Amino acid sequence: MNEVLQKLSKFGLVPVIKIDNVEDALPLAKALCDGGLPVAEVTFRTAAAEEAIKKITAAYPDMLVGAGTVLTTEQVDKAMAAGCQFIVSPGLNPKVVKYCVERNIPITPGTANPSDVEQAIELGLEVVKFFPAEAAGGLNMIKSMAAPYVNMKFMPTGGINAKNLNDYLAFDKIIACGGSFMVKDDLIKAGQFDKITELTREAVSTMLGFELGHIGINTENEETAIKTANAICKLFGFPCKVGNSSVFAGTAVEVMKTNYLGKNGHIAIKTNFVDRAVAYLEAQGVEFDYNTAKKDAKGKTTAIYLKGEIGGFAFHLVGKK
Repeated sequence: MNEVLQKLSKFGLVPVIKIDNVEDALPLAKALCDGGLPVAEVTFRTAAAEEAIKKITAAYPDMLVGAGTVLTTEQVDKAMAAGCQFIVSPGLNPKVVKYCVERNIPITPGTANPSDVEQAIELGLEVVKFFPAEAAGGLNMIKSMAAPYVNMKFMPTGGINAKNLNDYLAFDKIIACGGSFMVKDDLIKAGQFDKITELTREAVSTMLGFELGHIGINTENEETAIKTANAICKLFGFPCKVGNSSVFAGTAVEVMKTNYLGKNGHIAIKTNFVDRAVAYLEAQGVEFDYNTAKKDAKGKTTAIYLKGEIGGFAFHLVGKK
């Protein structure tokens, strides 16, 4: 998959924004970044779009900015000259798609049925937008279309909200969802950028679903680990499960058979999507020890440790089952 599309996949949620006044561009970009989503699709539905993209990409060079509602090759040129990194269109215009493909510009055109998807395949695309998502059949429609087109992935937009976001993202053929529920027009026009930051942060929190997984206790050897775990199990009536490197007392406590990471042990934090959680935390300056990463058969990260300790504990992310 294209590098830009891979980045979109790690974000999971792409704010779709309409900017009527160029003066709103920078405070809006700041609100999204502060909320944990340094990514945006700026729609070309207003005259301010081109200048807004210029200002955002100049002030926030690390932000991933694309242009949406692109209908012509002329708009492609304007968007790219302004500094955008990907193109999104509401429908599949072969002329526009070919123009982008020939210039190695990432584009996700809108599709709503199998015929659209077949056109996209013919044009050499591996990711398409599904629009308008909810009105066109939602997740069930995407799953139905994905079955015969095994190599195609989707980015649904239209009707996505905090309630259905994770339902979409749980399907592995969906790389990300486009949504405007955290950047509504009335909030932008009213200058309520703090509210946009709050809603963005809530959306990210909903998507990642951080929660305490278990506490890890370091011990010197297997015998001590089993003895410690049995004592906890006896006390609270937890089942005891012996594994290769540790012994679990129920699901809340993991007793390590060696002195592993963390002076006092480790704390596991569950998340809906480990790779997206890593991308989110890295954007906040958090570093990860990639030597500790565990992956599943599809190459998705299932667990990984953060570098360093907090309060004598190492921390690691673990995917929810």
